[in-house]
Amino acid sequence: MSQQNDLLLNRELGLIQFNRRVLAQAEDPRLPLLERLRFLCIVSSNLDEFFEVRMAWLNEMVETQPDAPLPDGMTPHQALRKVSEATHVLIREQYAVMRDILFPALREEGILFLRRIDWTDEQREWVKGYFFREVMPLLTPIGLDPSHPFPKVLNKSLNFAVELEGKDAFGRQSGIAIVQAPRILPRVIKLPEELSDGKHLFVFLSSILHAHVHELFLGMSVKGCYQFRVTRDSELNVEDEDMKNLRTALQGELRQRQFGDSVRLEIADTCPQHMQDFLVTQFGLEPENVYRVDGPVNLVRLMQVPDLVDRPDLKFASFVPTLPAALQKKSGLFDVIRQGDVLLHHPYQSFQPVIDLLNLAATDPQVVAIKMTVYRTGTDSVLMESLIAAARAGKQVTVVVELMARFDEEANIGWASRLEDAGAHVVYGVFGYKVHAKMLMVVRREESGLKRYVHLGTGNYHPRTARLYTDFGLISCNEQLASDVNDLFIELTGLGKASKLKLLHQSPFTLHSMIIEAIEREAKHASEGRPAQIIAKMNSLLEPEVINALYRASQAGVKIQLIVRGVCALRPGVEGLSDNISVRSIVGRFLEHPRVFYFYNDKAENLYFSSADWMGRNFFRRIETCVPVLDPKIKRRMIKEGLRIYLEDNVNAWDMQPDGSYKRRHARGKVHCAQQTLLDEYIV
Repeated sequence: MSQQNDLLLNRELGLIQFNRRVLAQAEDPRLPLLERLRFLCIVSSNLDEFFEVRMAWLNEMVETQPDAPLPDGMTPHQALRKVSEATHVLIREQYAVMRDILFPALREEGILFLRRIDWTDEQREWVKGYFFREVMPLLTPIGLDPSHPFPKVLNKSLNFAVELEGKDAFGRQSGIAIVQAPRILPRVIKLPEELSDGKHLFVFLSSILHAHVHELFLGMSVKGCYQFRVTRDSELNVEDEDMKNLRTALQGELRQRQFGDSVRLEIADTCPQHMQDFLVTQFGLEPENVYRVDGPVNLVRLMQVPDLVDRPDLKFASFVPTLPAALQKKSGLFDVIRQGDVLLHHPYQSFQPVIDLLNLAATDPQVVAIKMTVYRTGTDSVLMESLIAAARAGKQVTVVVELMARFDEEANIGWASRLEDAGAHVVYGVFGYKVHAKMLMVVRREESGLKRYVHLGTGNYHPRTARLYTDFGLISCNEQLASDVNDLFIELTGLGKASKLKLLHQSPFTLHSMIIEAIEREAKHASEGRPAQIIAKMNSLLEPEVINALYRASQAGVKIQLIVRGVCALRPGVEGLSDNISVRSIVGRFLEHPRVFYFYNDKAENLYFSSADWMGRNFFRRIETCVPVLDPKIKRRMIKEGLRIYLEDNVNAWDMQPDGSYKRRHARGKVHCAQQTLLDEYIV
């Protein structure tokens, strides 16, 4: 294992492995049934982005740099072939789970997805009325002929290829028409109670269209109707050359995203070969880009089903996040923060203190300025509304909006426009570097002078995902920390060299070197016979220099325990290389999202939380923060809740093998579930 291609695993294959772990949640009989259906949908959502970004990138590499070796040593063509094979297998397994496990189990609970042959006469009549009332007025069938070329098909839209016989009113007989299902139409329709016999009955929009597509082609015979869906390259290419305004350039790119290069074609498994060949040709694809499925071509749309079924017994138990003890007192928020730092652990603890801090800042006459970064915040955000209110109240509001946050670009453009209209200073960071740091600063005039309050976190300023993702946030008025945050905002909005920060480490300047130095320090201590340990939790681990430093530390005797939820390019447990490294992934009810790094450092126990994963993009192409945890009490708590409790998990834990595969950890004896333990600890 001396060559580089033996030391690193393939990124795309690692993402397929991660989605296998998510699919295992859909198979797990210990989980509530409707939550298992959600996990099935999450796999499809993940795969959509996988094709839009990673497979699109691989295709581009095959076209532009076919001989360039990837970090794992494979050529792009070799990688594309292996990744395509693995993805085909995963998708077949996914549909088998839906068909053979989930649908029968749901049927036992009175939740059914009816096929056309199962409709009663009354149900058939209702469906017919629904088609004519809600569906047909929105459809525009396109008959293909020289005057009607193959239509532009939107990315990930539901479409139908219809085979026809006969001539129409104008004597045309092309034999093929395309019907696009408008996105405004639900893909799963719940039948009314009077037709359901006390059950929850659903029909797919595709079934309704199949049953009534002949109504669109009067006087002609429908030989076949086949659903299909195309996935397109969705990366945005905004070039620096001659660009005057990033927002304007990006708006132009967004309009083209729906029609990027085709990457994947999903079709019904009933589609005949000649129709498949026709569609493949239209989209400029190869046969290996085709995914034939036994079921709906878009399982993501099943995500709405649990919300349409009132069965709390088939869902995770609801909970109300708690507040930290310091914030449960009646003292004012600024008074509490002055007494000591406040750590928030979401979703077990509420995101409300962050909302309250911004709301208070917007209305408190003593607050004179607010600065904030925005990466993902959603289309409906109370935080953004507070910033707008603060700007309208005459406060100095500065917002660094990351316009290139993938798939949130449109929402962020909208907020940028509204903030500017309210009088806020809006900047878009530094061109070529995504602003991924999560920072909020409030400047307040007090008796002693201007006082700065800051919030730094591992997660986005997004109240909804704060209930679904595990993350840490710290609210503080530590003067050194606040000074560093202020300097970072100056870097983002102005011009000049990077400041020498007092406490924070930042990408792209100091974070990577700090991590390397911390790893090498542990290796030095181990080589001198002193105890040495590294525990790190993150979403992804890919950066080669960090991985090689970890390999060297392992060989020096450092005990290294990594908790990597998603893709990991490091090979653990390889004799002579990584004997002392273990990697585990936790996949559970909540998406594990924090980045927490622990270095024993000869009993000093250096602890950091960060917005950055250990990936090249986070170290070198993004603006990130890494925050040292200084308060001893908070440090002990974060080490326990963020790291050690996950090392004990034997319910949601998967152990990574040297070849990149994973084995699920099965409880023997006492059961340890980190997420449930934290729920039990915090939720009353």
